[in-house]
Amino acid sequence: MFQRKLRIDCISADGSAVPCPIAWIDNFAMRNFTNDAAFDDTLPIGDGLMEVGNRVPIDRLEVAMKEWFQKKGYVKADQRVRVLEVTA
Repeated sequence: MFQRKLRIDCISADGSAVPCPIAWIDNFAMRNFTNDAAFDDTLPIGDGLMEVGNRVPIDRLEVAMKEWFQKKGYVKADQRVRVLEVTA
């Protein structure tokens, strides 16, 4: 089910990247908060890391995570979220 591994970073205004804390990722992954079935197949596994199923759209995930993190106050307006698939 969780066949892909993703790296999730917070990118600052100067371009430096830090892994998003697992608490942020876990908070986003709870279905009752996102209310979007497209993200049901997600499993936070560590700071900056998530495993996902094949039906999870990475581009939509990145946008949704940024919006959620900004709404929660985790990410400031001059920051962005980057979601990359990690290949073995």
